[in-house]
Parts: sequence; C-alpha cells; structure tokens
Amino acid sequence: MEFDAIDKKLLMLLQADSKKTTKELSMQLNLSVTAVYERIKKLEREGIIKNYVALLDRTKINKSFVVFCHIKLVQHTKEYLTIFEHEVTQLHEVLECFHVSGDYDYILKICVNNMEEYRAFMVNKLTNLKHIGSTHSSFMISELKNSTQFDIL
Repeated sequence: MEFDAIDKKLLMLLQADSKKTTKELSMQLNLSVTAVYERIKKLEREGIIKNYVALLDRTKINKSFVVFCHIKLVQHTKEYLTIFEHEVTQLHEVLECFHVSGDYDYILKICVNNMEEYRAFMVNKLTNLKHIGSTHSSFMISELKNSTQFDIL
C-alpha cells in the first residue's frame, strides 16, 4: 500500500496517542472528521493498523525484572521448531520471541517481578519445553529506549 503524506502523519499521530478522537485528529491534519475516519478504517482494513493497546508501566505492575533469554534447540527440524514455537507462545511471562540467526535459535524477552520469580519460571516452565538444548540469560540493567513507534515519515 502506498502512503501519502497525510496517511503518514495520521499513523504517526495514532502511534503517539491512539485515544485521540477523530475530531482532534482532523484538526491536526486539517481534514474533515469523515475523511480522517475513512482513512483510519482503510488502514485497519489493509492490516496496517493491527491493534490498539494500552502500554503499561512494568514497575507499577511488578514486572520490572527484564530478561533476554537465548535458546538453542537440540535439532533444527521443522517438527522441533513447530513444537517449541507453539509451547513458548503459551508462556505469559514471554512478551516477545524472535527466531534468529547466529549462535542461538531464539531470543525471548521475559518480564517477571524478580530473580526468584525468574528462577521459578526457568525451573517450572521454560526448561520443561521440548527440544531445548541450552539457554543463556542476560538481565536488563537499565532501559535506554523502549518504543513502539515506527518513523514512517
């Protein structure tokens, strides 16, 4: 899909604050409310806008202990990959999972309350997944940037 300048600005505005009304957006874009509404609906239909969410402050919900866990599978067969991917996506502590190239097969972003909770997660959940050969965990010291916004301008 081709984006014109208005679509790009609309997407930037929605990424910054998706709770803005179509009236507020129309004033910022110098368009009618109907035109803004139609553009948003088109972007939703095309799958450009996938969802609207609330971003939570991890520290206020006791999930500020962030771990990046690198996973190696014992083999790289389609069956092993499929089983692992199905099982890991069921773990609610895992916020993100990436299939990657390099020394490891997957990188998981895990958010829990503290080291004890991470240990319990590792012992009771993660290491029970099939076909894991090894894990390597890195712990977040501080967060320099965390954004959900794409610069499409």
